[in-house]
Amino acid sequence: MNLQGCKALVTGAEGFIGSHLVEQLAARGVHVRAHVLYNSFNSWGWLEELSPEVMADVEVFMGDVTTPYRTGEAVESVDVVFHLAALIGIPYSYHAPEAYVATNVQGTLNILQACRQNGTKKIVHTSTSEVYGSAMYVPIDEKHPLRGQSPYSASKIGADMLAQSYELSFGLPVAICRPFNTYGPRQSSRAVIPTIITQLIDGAESLQLGSLTTTRDFNYVKDTAAGFIAIAESDKTIGEVVNLATGKHMSIGELAKKIMKVVGREVPIESKEQRKRPDNSEVLRLCGDATKARKLLGWRPTYTIEDGLRETVAWLKENHGHFKSNDYVV
Repeated sequence: MNLQGCKALVTGAEGFIGSHLVEQLAARGVHVRAHVLYNSFNSWGWLEELSPEVMADVEVFMGDVTTPYRTGEAVESVDVVFHLAALIGIPYSYHAPEAYVATNVQGTLNILQACRQNGTKKIVHTSTSEVYGSAMYVPIDEKHPLRGQSPYSASKIGADMLAQSYELSFGLPVAICRPFNTYGPRQSSRAVIPTIITQLIDGAESLQLGSLTTTRDFNYVKDTAAGFIAIAESDKTIGEVVNLATGKHMSIGELAKKIMKVVGREVPIESKEQRKRPDNSEVLRLCGDATKARKLLGWRPTYTIEDGLRETVAWLKENHGHFKSNDYVV
């Protein structure tokens, strides 16, 4: 399926990955309907940072995936749906699990049902590596068991199962994209990489972090967005789950030292209890196997961690006013 000239809906378009996906789709000649969470400030999130050239053929649609009627309107007359809208902050899911079920499970159901009613040609549903829980083996392939170690990951497992059920029950052309730890410009400071960078560039005398021994597989956002598009364009991905990963992982402590070299500041690292997850909820090790993505799509990461960090640091130096490095907010 060649997306050029098609009309695509991107839910969660105002967010970190969503805004990069909109950018790449527009560059390919795709007519994008960017679904943005309705708010009284009329804010388009990170879409407001995109160039006028990119936004020239982007239709901004404000709504909420938890509202079935409005979701149905969003899906009308589009060929492809990229469903990224979600509540993603893991720490907040301990405090408001019902909100995660409403957005991640019910919101996904609304999208799937609207796509079924409108005859959408392809749906790319966004999963997360968090659904695997702590790795039972590495690298983690798509056959690895799923384990809801936080309300967030449990809600995403539920959403994934709904997506699979609509493909099996109704023949809905759904593919599931399962990115590992995406990072890059525009990411929330609730994520570890912008947390480290903003503390360093704002002159912190020590880094305040959570667990330093957990490991993650970090994938640069431009590679992740390219993976979404490759999944949408392939006729081999319907009914499939596809990991987007580098196959490499490092501990948070190692990551912090690597970032300090890029930023050019070295400070002590402190592991703070308030920034840690509950013991049984902490995912200790994530390292993804992207063999399936290579075989089905020819996709592989093009950015090294060093290249990606340099671009991220440069962007945050220019935009750190958007972030509150001194505050820890769940």
